[in-house]
Parts: sequence; structure tokens; C-alpha cells
Amino acid sequence: MLETIIKHDRMVVFTSLIFIITVSWLFLLDGAGMAMNMSAISMSEGWSLSYFITIFIMWWVMMIAMMLPSAAPMILLFATVSKKHFPQTTAALSTAIFTSSYLIMWAFFSLLATMAQWLLATHNLLDMMQINNHFINAALLITAGIYQFTPLKDACLRLCRTPVQFVMLHWMPGRTGAVKMGLLHGTFCLGCCWFLMALLFVGGVMNILWIGGLALYVLIEKLTPYNQTVERIVGIILIASGVVTLLIN
Repeated sequence: MLETIIKHDRMVVFTSLIFIITVSWLFLLDGAGMAMNMSAISMSEGWSLSYFITIFIMWWVMMIAMMLPSAAPMILLFATVSKKHFPQTTAALSTAIFTSSYLIMWAFFSLLATMAQWLLATHNLLDMMQINNHFINAALLITAGIYQFTPLKDACLRLCRTPVQFVMLHWMPGRTGAVKMGLLHGTFCLGCCWFLMALLFVGGVMNILWIGGLALYVLIEKLTPYNQTVERIVGIILIASGVVTLLIN
């Protein structure tokens, strides 16, 4: 009986995640052209508070679309473990709190990204939400490539891609525990992927193909059994791309 309930609840959580991810991607697909037009307006009129908030929301929805698919295994495991420890309403609420707390960390990143975009735009370093300075592009590519080889990247990725290990090491009961675990898991995922997300400035913040490519890579990096090999190969490619960007410009 309990197993049947758990399977049902996992399906509810899974369906909810699919819905959120789908809506986020539809928002990005619909908003790409609008964002480009708004970027042109901001270049001529400057940034207002409403524009800043709009760009922040754009970044946050983009992070939800890109990062929630790879976080789904952790969220589903959290729902299963919660169900075995708490009544149905508490387990469902705890899962929602965990997921929301995870996304809060990406809201924090989105705020930093919005501030970075404002700073770049203020210094005329953006053309249609893409950095127009080859030295900065090269620096971002090379730095992101080097980061792929660091112990911090490995440590964060290990806890992001192994939900069972994360739960065993960091399980905390109750709603407060769900908040702390969500923030912690979000911190590990942020530590794993923040340089990759910064590359959106290189390929274009609202370039759908670039967004999709990065999202797919994050998913592969977290789910493939050969993640370290993939990690190193991509690191080499990024460093080489940065060097080539410097040489040809």
C-alpha cells in the first residue's frame, strides 16, 4: 500500500516538474524576440527599475528551464524519503519547500547576472545581450574551461549528481530541514554550473540554441556515468575556444 502511494506521489511530483519546465521553456521561446527588442530600447534609453526587474525575471525563468531538469532526480528522491517519514500533506509541502529553496539559489544567481548585465550595458560592452569585447569573451571561456578541472567543481558536481549520497550526508527533517536542504543542494549546483551559466553572455543571453546547448550539457554532465571525462573534454574545448578567440581578434 505504501509503495503504491509513493509511486503515485512521485508521479505527481514528476508531472509538476514537467509542467514547470515546459512553461519556463515556452516563456523563453516566446520572450526571446521581445527581450532583444527591450535590449535595443535599454541601449537608447538606459535602465529603469521596471526593466531591471524584467531582466531579473528573464534570468530566473531561464535558470529554472535550464537547471530544473537536472535537479529532478534529487527532487523525486526527496519526495520519496519524505513520504516514508511524514504524512502525505507534510511530505508534499516539504517537497514543494525543498524545490522552492533550491530555486531561490538560482534567483540569487539571477540577481547577480542581472547586475552584471547592467554593468556591461552601462559600459557599452553588450550588443543585443551579447558581450562585444573579445578579450572578455576569451577570459570567460578560458576561466570556465579551467574551472572544469578544479577540485571545487568536482566536489560540487559529485553531490549534485548523486542524490542518494546527498540525502545520506545532509538529511534534515521537517520544513526547516527542507529549506536548508534545498538551499544547500542549490548551492552545490550553483558551485558546479555558475561559470557555465556565465557563458550565456558569450553566446547571447537569449540565444535559444545557446541556452538549449548549455542546458543539455548540464544534464549530460550530471547524469552520464562518464561525467569526469566529459567534464575534462569540455574544459579543454572551452580553453581552446578562448585562445582562438584571442588569436583571431
